[in-house]
Amino acid sequence: MAVWCPAPLTSSCTPSTMNRLQSLFHNLRTQDPLTTGKQFLGALDWSWSTPYKAWLPQVTGRDVRSDLIAALTGAIVVLPQGVAFATIAGMPPEYGLYAGMVPAIIAAWFGSSRHLVSGPTTAASVVLFSALSTMAVPGTPDYVMLALTLTFMVGVIELALGFARMGALVNFISHAVVVGFTAGAAVLIAAKQLKHFFGVEMDSGGHLHDILIEFFGHVLEINPSATLVALATLGLGIACKRWLPRIPYMIVAMLGGSLLALGLDTWLGAEATGIATVGALPATLPPLSSPSLTLEHIRELAPVALAVTLFALTEAVSIARSLAARGGYRIDGNQEFIGQGLSNITGSFFSGYVATGSFNRSGVNYESGARTPLASIFAAFMLMAIVLLVAPYASYLPKAAMAGVLFLVAWGLIDFKEIRHILHSSKRETAVLAVTFFSALLLDLEFAIFAGVLLSLVLYLERTSKPRIVTMAPDSRLPKHAFSSNPDVVQCPQLRFIRIDGSLFFGSVAHVEQYFDRLRAEHPKQKHLALIANGINFVDLQGGHALVEEAERRRQDGGMYLINVKQGLWESLEQCGCLEATGGRNVFQSKTAAVRAIYQKLDKTVCASCDKRIFHECKEPKLA
Repeated sequence: MAVWCPAPLTSSCTPSTMNRLQSLFHNLRTQDPLTTGKQFLGALDWSWSTPYKAWLPQVTGRDVRSDLIAALTGAIVVLPQGVAFATIAGMPPEYGLYAGMVPAIIAAWFGSSRHLVSGPTTAASVVLFSALSTMAVPGTPDYVMLALTLTFMVGVIELALGFARMGALVNFISHAVVVGFTAGAAVLIAAKQLKHFFGVEMDSGGHLHDILIEFFGHVLEINPSATLVALATLGLGIACKRWLPRIPYMIVAMLGGSLLALGLDTWLGAEATGIATVGALPATLPPLSSPSLTLEHIRELAPVALAVTLFALTEAVSIARSLAARGGYRIDGNQEFIGQGLSNITGSFFSGYVATGSFNRSGVNYESGARTPLASIFAAFMLMAIVLLVAPYASYLPKAAMAGVLFLVAWGLIDFKEIRHILHSSKRETAVLAVTFFSALLLDLEFAIFAGVLLSLVLYLERTSKPRIVTMAPDSRLPKHAFSSNPDVVQCPQLRFIRIDGSLFFGSVAHVEQYFDRLRAEHPKQKHLALIANGINFVDLQGGHALVEEAERRRQDGGMYLINVKQGLWESLEQCGCLEATGGRNVFQSKTAAVRAIYQKLDKTVCASCDKRIFHECKEPKLA
């Protein structure tokens, strides 16, 4: 029987737990496997995955009152957002609301953030639609089943990453990838809503150019009434967001657009206006559902699940960290992985599609005075009550008004300030931003994430493979003749000091070896090479061999020396057996000691005729 513990026993299990486990292992062969399994789970210390034990006992009545107020605001905000995001995802509108109920409760209960609110988001919805619309018709039972299956798979991957302590994984997705992907997704959101914004019947699937070509082919079929409703909704939302920021602009915009559509239908007649509506939502709590875990579906959805997982976790953890910094506390990235994973796994059985941290609702939650995760939990229960009361009135919600709101959402997703900052600050990050953005427009969205991450890693490896190498020497213009990398500083004819800023590993060895070869070719009289190593954190086996080979080449007429060796570098050299090969006596912990020792090995006949005199020892040279 294979037994698994969520962390090393010596670190996560208490002494009493260890005793129980030892007793349990001793009786494994004599007990029923099911009973043994239950005893094993009960013996483990699961406190690392139950963060509510840390904050729940400290909740006060004042905290509960603040959380209830924040929860009411959050429940009102998520109502139009849930419907809008479900529309983006190609799901029936009520599924966007379901995704903000049970998943939000689980994520808040098992996450480490006090303010993060999980649920449907724009980016996750766009990726889901982009990936699944080629496999099934949006809105159909088959499409919903695929969405639930994808949600379950995303949850399993998130949970596995959390158990594996891979919380640092999100650090490999650069900020430029997130900004570029979000901007590309925003453009696609607006493009896919053109049919509803202008009231035309057209296919909104495919890439951006496919949608635009299709739209211009139906431009003569634009519905004036639907366009008027969409423009009025858009304008009202912009005005409310600008001049009445405390009022939920989405709700105001949707109500205004719905009233205008109702007035036009009353005045001109519903048949004359032709304004399509969302239709009544079922006034029910999330029904039970079941993902389809067939091998065929798992194979089809695996690439999408991985891409959605990477972006969803990046979104959730980055939001949680931002709010934690403002709130004066810390989060556990691994625990957030676990919370997000459990929320999606549970949500797939309660009619919820992919949920992750929502920037809008989390920000509203924080600004509304939330103090504990209870605010997110209360908001989910309030949303359930609101749905039971207002769901039938969704039949008056025009699709044109929804399109106007989604245009607002799309515009808000594009971070123009950050885009300008990236364009002006870094060519590398600009390349990552551009590749991710145009990949989102021209390719499938999930591949846009992979393209951005891959390019980020390639650029990082390219940068680390070429560590900065500078020549140094004592500078008479500085106090105590401190060493300087200024190219005007006079060099010793026999000894060259260089500093390597970066680690020596298999990827950077070629660059360093080429520099060594160039030094020997261009400065053959400088037979002694002193390597200032305080910028080197570690060496691998190949890097250590490069140092050994250079030391061997210089050993006959000169020598190579290591100065300011860090403990990590020292240990790495010892492990690969390179320290003794490079010459243990040629290692110094200060430049002063190195100069004093190396000076004794210089050719004194050259020193006698030298006019550089850059070292203190050179002031009175002694002839050999």
